[in-house]
Amino acid sequence: MDEERPFWFEAKHYGLGWSLPVTWQGWATVLVYLALLAVGIEAFSIPQLRWPYIAAITVLLIAVVVWKGERPVRWRWDRR
Repeated sequence: MDEERPFWFEAKHYGLGWSLPVTWQGWATVLVYLALLAVGIEAFSIPQLRWPYIAAITVLLIAVVVWKGERPVRWRWDRR
């Protein structure tokens, strides 16, 4: 890799938010989230316990994306 990117998640080209990860660290974050989601769904058979767990790991994922993602501070129509 010639150039190390300072962010793990690229901002969308159109609209607000982030697109798919652009580094291996971003992909690892998403894979860990999916693994935790699968384990939690399997481990918590009672829905009243499952939903708080899913909400907690989703908030954690969003926090990592905001922390390590490119800053989409305004609505984007294109990258120009």
